[in-house]
Amino acid sequence: MRLMNEEEKAATVDSLQEVVARLETEVSKVIIGQREVVRQIVIGLAVGGHCLLRGVPGLAKTLLVKTLADAMRLRFNRVQFTPDLMPSDITGTEVIEEDRTTGRREARFIPGPIFANIVLADEINRSPPKTQAALLEAMQEHQVTAGGVRYALEEPFFVLATENPIEQEGTYHLPEAQLDRFLFEVVIDYPAADEEREIIAQTTANRTTDVRPIMDGALLLRIQEVVRDVPAATNIIDFAARLVRASRPSTSDAVAYTNENVRWGAGPRAGQALILGAKARALFEGRFTVGFDDVRAMAYPVLRHRILPNFRAEAEGITAEAIIAELLRATPEDGQR
Repeated sequence: MRLMNEEEKAATVDSLQEVVARLETEVSKVIIGQREVVRQIVIGLAVGGHCLLRGVPGLAKTLLVKTLADAMRLRFNRVQFTPDLMPSDITGTEVIEEDRTTGRREARFIPGPIFANIVLADEINRSPPKTQAALLEAMQEHQVTAGGVRYALEEPFFVLATENPIEQEGTYHLPEAQLDRFLFEVVIDYPAADEEREIIAQTTANRTTDVRPIMDGALLLRIQEVVRDVPAATNIIDFAARLVRASRPSTSDAVAYTNENVRWGAGPRAGQALILGAKARALFEGRFTVGFDDVRAMAYPVLRHRILPNFRAEAEGITAEAIIAELLRATPEDGQR
């Protein structure tokens, strides 16, 4: 592939900045506030990663995902996860059909809701592990296997899953192997006071808001290619690797705080996610080079679901976010502790 010259790089950066700004403006017609949340999800889509959205009920998680799909002209399906949901309810099922002219019976595959560009797995922790695992192959391989036949999923393909953090009864904790498949965990918090007033005013009036499509799947796939073309200097990659390795207890790279408070640290996928997210963030902010601040900004969504506090930390109320803050403080950019 031919490398871009400086003029082409500048034009590409300007073009992407404009597209992302228009996309976020369009989404803001429906979603009030939550700008950082929207930016993190758009970065996740721009690098081809799945996102886990965590927040209490009523914060418009489902509406946000549907609005993004509309603004990107992507096919959208929503699956409400429940305790009785079966794997075939997600992936699809085979039915036997009889040809009336010949009398022959043949199996035909009926695709499930996973066959879309953006799949919203709503309250994913309400289904048992067998059903949750049905997503694993689709998320990792972008394909579904049924009756020994593999069916490719249309690109681009993303799973955006939501979790309700306040209810434990009737829920099933996502296994760490599946959590690691999510590029980001995006936390959606309560709106600010002025935003909440605007939400109430807008949603109780007799009016509707139409979302115009800003891009399509082909452009999104092109953006994914451009993101990977953004260079990351060796010292940036070293910083991301040291940050991830510092999260692993009982290793030579662990900081003291990790050994005291972490049961399980982040794996290699975390480093990949840090750099890819940092590349997209740099592009969307008008730069074709990655800085340390880009990696630091990605640390929370990348690491918060990959770091497991131990019993001591949980007893003292130390969260994964507190551990990430300490890791960022204890991991210098120059490699010297």
